[in-house]
Amino acid sequence: MSGNTQARDDSGRADPDRRAADAAEDGLPPRVVALGGGHGLHASLSALRRVTTDLTGVVTVADDGGSSGRLRRELGVLPPGDLRMALAALCGDDEWGHTWSEVIQHRFRSEGELHGHAVGNLLIVALWELLGDSVAGLDWVGQLLGAHGRVLPMSSVPLDIAAEVQGVDPARPHDITTVRGQVACASTRGRVRSISLIPQNPPAFPQALKAVREADWVVFGPGSWFTSVLPHLLVPELAEALVATPARRIVTLNLSPQRGETDGFQPETYLEVLAAHAPDLRVDVVLADRGVVEDTTRLTEAAKALGGRLVLADVGAPDGSPRHDHELLAAAFDDIIRG
Repeated sequence: MSGNTQARDDSGRADPDRRAADAAEDGLPPRVVALGGGHGLHASLSALRRVTTDLTGVVTVADDGGSSGRLRRELGVLPPGDLRMALAALCGDDEWGHTWSEVIQHRFRSEGELHGHAVGNLLIVALWELLGDSVAGLDWVGQLLGAHGRVLPMSSVPLDIAAEVQGVDPARPHDITTVRGQVACASTRGRVRSISLIPQNPPAFPQALKAVREADWVVFGPGSWFTSVLPHLLVPELAEALVATPARRIVTLNLSPQRGETDGFQPETYLEVLAAHAPDLRVDVVLADRGVVEDTTRLTEAAKALGGRLVLADVGAPDGSPRHDHELLAAAFDDIIRG
């Protein structure tokens, strides 16, 4: 069967197992789309580029802090920081890749206006202004870096995150307060209960929708759950594509709760919050580090509730720090995707 022909089951629906088998028979790399932002997506893409050559990162565009926030407010552009980090993750392990990764991640240190700006942010915004096309600008940066994959924004407009937070005021622990802005949501003193986007129905990039619809695998997480992972499911067109795609879906859990945003979360809590924000989304695999899961029964049941199975693997950094090891995470992804 040709790789361009979509396999279907007896009911006429797209069958991801048969489609993946057809792609393997044709010698095609698995088509993988990873969603998120910041350090979490950086970890995911750094691992996945070792697994496939057909890789797309779809990135949140709600950052309102630091260099990205300044450029967003001054120029009205999409915040480039998470897009830059995703591109850096796709750089190769050779001298060219290492050098350009360091260049675009480099931040100026001064007493003037350039202080804190990342070189890659300025480069991306310059190409956007010259080309007048956000996707084309990112593709040009990717070519310069020799990126092993493609990076796309999840929406064509800058977004704000609004969070319903319980207990912002310790004296009133049951009160719910609305907190606006990615930085404010990520650093809140209370417990985030739910999020929404402003504007509420932002447009998705057509290229991102196409990538999701044609993927063999879609990967959520790791990363800041409320401010990097869940926002993708609140862009209506993108959420519809993520539910309808014939791709199989992996959820990669974090290694530890994030102070402020996910304080007190157990591994299964991430899945419960995911289900609350996207009740129609089905999951095939939940990937967790075996060293941080104390109750495998509860996590297994939470994965089953989403339609998936639990996979435990050693994916954390060997030094015990709460970060994913790229090589170990790549091995886990490879076992899942090719197994």
